[in-house]
Amino acid sequence: MRGLPPAARGFVLCALLAALACTVPALTDSATPWPAVTLLAALYLGCELVRHCPLPGGRAPEGIGSFFPVVLAAVFLLPPAAAALVALPGGLAAAVVQRPAAVRRVWHGAQQSLGAWAAGQVFGLLGGPAALGGGPTAGSGPPAWPADLPGAMLPATAAATAFCLVVTALDGGILAAAERRPAATAWHGLVPLTLAAHCVHGLAGLMMAVMWRSPYGVPAALLVLLPMYVSCWVFAQYHREHAAHQATIRALVQAVDIKDRYTRGHSERVGQASTMIARELGMDGDRLEVVRFAGILHDVGKIGVPTRLLRKDGPLTPQERRIIELHPEYGHEMVRGIGFLGEARSAILHHHERVDGTGYPYGLTGEQIPVLARVVAVADAFDAMTSTRSYSRARPVPTALAELERCAGAQFDPAMVRALTDAVGRYGWHPVVTSDDDLQVIKDPAPAGVPGPGVRGPAARPARGPAAPAPAADGDGGLRPRGPAAARPAARTALRALPAQDVAPPGADGPGSQAPPAGERPGRDADGAGAGA
Repeated sequence: MRGLPPAARGFVLCALLAALACTVPALTDSATPWPAVTLLAALYLGCELVRHCPLPGGRAPEGIGSFFPVVLAAVFLLPPAAAALVALPGGLAAAVVQRPAAVRRVWHGAQQSLGAWAAGQVFGLLGGPAALGGGPTAGSGPPAWPADLPGAMLPATAAATAFCLVVTALDGGILAAAERRPAATAWHGLVPLTLAAHCVHGLAGLMMAVMWRSPYGVPAALLVLLPMYVSCWVFAQYHREHAAHQATIRALVQAVDIKDRYTRGHSERVGQASTMIARELGMDGDRLEVVRFAGILHDVGKIGVPTRLLRKDGPLTPQERRIIELHPEYGHEMVRGIGFLGEARSAILHHHERVDGTGYPYGLTGEQIPVLARVVAVADAFDAMTSTRSYSRARPVPTALAELERCAGAQFDPAMVRALTDAVGRYGWHPVVTSDDDLQVIKDPAPAGVPGPGVRGPAARPARGPAAPAPAADGDGGLRPRGPAAARPAARTALRALPAQDVAPPGADGPGSQAPPAGERPGRDADGAGAGA
């Protein structure tokens, strides 16, 4: 416990002492139903340990425990002190990732023991044991059947709710003590996230308790756990699949950042701005996630653009511009087989279309452009204008929003611009910090009165340097469209005509792809000029 703040150490110690006080009556009472306590405690311990056992194809997925139906069944079958005792072994065996592991296990055991004791008290006060046909020492006496299942629903729901409230209250308390968070922040959102799950576990625990007290006895009660455990396993598999999706996205973004290091962090910020726009438009759930993916991956096609062009020191030739304008199509080809991206694939392909039809790659107009592509186009241009890069200073957020409004109706969808303006006005613009420059600002803050690039927002970003004429916003660095899709074959022909070192795959680029010497102006990236320069 040496690594914990004193307040956190005191909180854990108090919780442990309270849990021991709750279990002592079960140890001293001769009426404690030890066979039922032992069986339930062993069952809960086994449910927690099974995640460490090798299964066909690997270990059990993370997130499969804690298996609270067994604890709640103990709450419904046993006195409160005995139920608290049942929760201890499984809580102590819970898997932990961060250190100190021993302290975390003790904390989990004490937390679950206190939750079970509180739930048992509530269940007893509302007449739950009588509805199940047992007295205060239910579980030791003869089976009582049939149980009053409708009469037990209300006490069981209240007990599951009490268990949830105690566990989440203790979670919030340890967060506030260990991380010195404000109490309101520490508890914010914990109960809504866990209450439904605890109620479902409570229903499964009630069914287990009813079958336990039935003429079929313990074997029937154990059968109730099987479908519940399978459903938990499937849910954990879903979480593992979702984590794999996130890892895929991170790998693609890292590949873009390595290829084009001068816009590192741009992808995540575009994903953040796209999500703000989508929320303002009323999108939620899975579609909001797809919007975020579209924003993060909008420039993944840069991987297929010669590195020399992305890092070129100086202006691009018309031929080179046409080659860079192929990156939406490259990106679409790269992600076409990734099914979970859904609509994000069309946004990657069309995020440089313009509502007046002069965009690329296909010159779509107005409503022909997919909705998510119109969202990403605005987010892309906004971040390009408000980001400090090696060759350009960031513009103030109000200036960038004004520029977007000026171009609304010609380049951008006015509804998307309006949504971003409203979202920034309501919540401000606080982008994620991922770039190396931003991390350096955190380590070495700017002098007083000089805001660093990691400090953004309408009130925190005064204009830097003399004001330059504001070119039209363009998320691809002012690479103004040269007309509809007719220019694409010419660009591909130009790509084939480039020297070999310009078209080498990533990792095999020739001398032209090397970083410019120190002190020289770095190359212009695909999102740089125009909106960002």
